Amino acid sequence: MFLQPGDRFLLIGDSITDAGRREDPEGVGFGYVRQLRDMLWVQHPALDVTIINRGINGDTVRLMSWRWEKDVLPENPTVLSVSIGVNDVWRQLQDPANEEEVLLDEFEATYRNLLDMAVEALHCRLLLCEATIIDEHRTSPHNAIIDQYNAVIARLARDFGALLVPMNQAFWRTIEGNPARRWTEDGVHPLTNGHMLMALTMYEALGGCEK
Repeated sequence: MFLQPGDRFLLIGDSITDAGRREDPEGVGFGYVRQLRDMLWVQHPALDVTIINRGINGDTVRLMSWRWEKDVLPENPTVLSVSIGVNDVWRQLQDPANEEEVLLDEFEATYRNLLDMAVEALHCRLLLCEATIIDEHRTSPHNAIIDQYNAVIARLARDFGALLVPMNQAFWRTIEGNPARRWTEDGVHPLTNGHMLMALTMYEALGGCEK
């Protein structure tokens, strides 16, 4: 398995990772991070993994970079998961003049710099999550743009020897299996079944099914 006994596993991302963590007495939120933690605790109790959620609603990779030294480096994680990209794309589609948008070149350069910092300061193992869907229709123009960002994430995963977690692919495979079932509240934020899909996808990527 990718995880090792005693790992400090930090997951950073946007609202999908956040999932109400600041309202949760345990601080892990009510989404895929909690579900993944519970799977790990139940299926692999001897690993004794500590889960740290550092998701923030509305984050783009630019906003994430502003808090990297505060929210990631001092926690000294041995495993780091990054899930970002949806807001970088969504901001472009809300208003073409929106200064919060993060275009592809900036996205890649900023993301690469954050990973360089993590590798240099922490020597941690990395997981890079594909950005998830915008609208539960594969032909939506939003999702064509998400595909471009996911190509960047896949390239960064190769460059840094990181584990790529195929979140986007998992959503489309599941949606195609039953197009009538809903997986998100609004095309972006997962319902509980969407969060379970994400948790299971990460668990499988970690090798959790190979007990």
